Amino acid sequence: MFIYRRVRDLREDKDKTQKDIAGLLNMQTTVYQRYERGERELPLWAAIKLADYYGVTLDYLVGRE
Repeated sequence: MFIYRRVRDLREDKDKTQKDIAGLLNMQTTVYQRYERGERELPLWAAIKLADYYGVTLDYLVGRE
């Protein structure tokens, strides 16, 4: 469950809203909110895009480093 906490923390560190990140991922805000709450599994393509956007590795995003 690290990924959901990290995704939220990274978003908050950048002072972005869930709506901002949903737009970046080209999805509805409610869908993104489910990822951040851990109600849905974040797709690999979205994890890659978020890692690139935040300047972190996928390992960091999923709690492996």
